[in-house]
Parts: sequence; structure tokens; C-alpha cells
Amino acid sequence: MVKITYVEHSGLMHVIEVDLGQTVMEGAIANRVPGIDADCGGNCACGTCHVYVDEDWLGATGERSEAESKMLEFADGVENNSRLSCQIKVTPALDGLLVAMPESQQ
Repeated sequence: MVKITYVEHSGLMHVIEVDLGQTVMEGAIANRVPGIDADCGGNCACGTCHVYVDEDWLGATGERSEAESKMLEFADGVENNSRLSCQIKVTPALDGLLVAMPESQQ
């Protein structure tokens, strides 16, 4: 397990232990973290699991796929550090990961 900190737009933090092999989205859903709805169930088809990855963690989370980049074109408030949390697999390298939800996902 690794610890991931999810930060709501209001600033409220949720420090969650997530199993290796899950996605950042699955960890949020399993622990009822507000702001990550995952309407498509993690299929990179809706953008309701949009997060901002802390700049220090961008390298550890990997690159966006083409499909993820296209889906983010429809999301509100996209930044350079925007990712779909359903596309970030939890590995030991992500222990301590910090992600924040955009204002549109309150």
C-alpha cells in the first residue's frame, strides 16, 4: 500500500492508503473521497476523475496517453499538471503522491 493525499478544492485533505495496482481513482472511490465521481468507471471516457498532480510528482505519474489528452480537452480548468486519476496506476514510486481536485469537481 502507498499513501496518497487527495485535496478537495476547499483545501480539505484526505490521506488514504491505496493498494498497489489500483488506480488513483479507484483509491478515491473506495474511500469516498469527494470530488472524484468517476462516472465512466475508469474507462477514460468522461473526465470526472480529473485531478491536478503536484508538480513534484509529475515525473512519477508518467505521461498522458493520447486518449487521456483528448478526454482532458473537454474538462474544465485543465492545466499542465492535469491528469485523469483513472489513468494513474499506483506503484511503490507513488508513496506520498499529492493530487488536488479542480474547482469544477466540488
